[in-house]
Amino acid sequence: MRTVVMLFTRDLRVRDNPALSLACTTADRVVPLFVRDPALSVPPNRERFLLESLADLRESLRGKGGDLVIRHGDPVAETVKMARQVDATGVAMMADVSAYARARQRGLESERLMVKALPGVTVVPAGEIKPTTGGDQYKVFTPYFRAWQSHRWRSIAPTPKRIAVPEGLSAGQIEALPSVPEWTGGETAALKRLKKWRPLSDGYAEHHDDLAGDRTSRLSPYLHFGCLSPLELATAGLHDAFVRQLCWRDFYHQLLATFPAMARKAYRAGAVEQWHDDEEALQAWQTGHTGVDIVDAGMRQLLAQGWMHNRARLITASYLTKSMGLDWRAGADWFMRHLVDADVANNYGNWQWVAGTGTDTKPYRKFSPARQAQRFDAEGQYVKRWLGFDPPIRGKG
Repeated sequence: MRTVVMLFTRDLRVRDNPALSLACTTADRVVPLFVRDPALSVPPNRERFLLESLADLRESLRGKGGDLVIRHGDPVAETVKMARQVDATGVAMMADVSAYARARQRGLESERLMVKALPGVTVVPAGEIKPTTGGDQYKVFTPYFRAWQSHRWRSIAPTPKRIAVPEGLSAGQIEALPSVPEWTGGETAALKRLKKWRPLSDGYAEHHDDLAGDRTSRLSPYLHFGCLSPLELATAGLHDAFVRQLCWRDFYHQLLATFPAMARKAYRAGAVEQWHDDEEALQAWQTGHTGVDIVDAGMRQLLAQGWMHNRARLITASYLTKSMGLDWRAGADWFMRHLVDADVANNYGNWQWVAGTGTDTKPYRKFSPARQAQRFDAEGQYVKRWLGFDPPIRGKG
């Protein structure tokens, strides 16, 4: 009997999961495996979301006759150990672009395992769309968006009906942490949120920048952990303005694929970086005590919910870099520490765009907090809502 290890990473779903679909159609037995790497520093809110997503995935797999095997340790070592234990012929997994993900895949391939890495983290795989003028990536969004729209996307992968797991495997425990009202992880919760938001999606273009109205989808954490398929979202008949945001996500992933140093080095060649070093000012920004209401409201929402409205992300990032003159890396790292949807490609790509070191064709662009507040929080409701929250964090970031 042919056995394949299905290594889950950032694809915690059963719908439109090409790797899972391939494993189930080409093997008699499948070992759905997730390895928790203790070397990764995961903030409490993302860990909670991850654990809930794993528990939900386990229930979905069990409903199909399978299970989710949990192991702790180095992902390469644990996957190899599992493959040898069940005499697997190969490993199926989702292809990803971060330095961590690529090192993981190279590590597995170096063990002489047959590794099949399939698309699914983005709508269009990074590197599949290349400029007609030459080069390995698009460096400006608008021409990438045009190419992305006209590109032929892959088909939705069928959901397995049954999953046969080798007998005698210890599934392992999934730790339970107290739930929080803002977020519930998992594919089931993701589909419920999408269903609830769908009637509002027609007004996305007109209302998604309204800070107080909060008409955004809040699907980004589910996309980050792969609880939702970005391709299914892109083909779900949602407003074009929302689909455009999915393209931005793809755009930054294709940048990261060819520029793995995006989290630490300026992407734009020749970018001048002359940042101030002011720990007190940085701490004031981190905790929402700059004295600029719209900026402080956004930062306090981040600390309260582990999430921030996209317009507020632009405002707070611009204020840190263009008004305070502080290094974009400090701001991006703070977002990574607190956002439940923190993603290397999107987070650092967006921060570089705002800071003028990335792909913005107008690197001098600056968001005026007063003007932004007037346009997107005219009645001050967003500010009133969040300035009443006093952040518990007082230590240095």
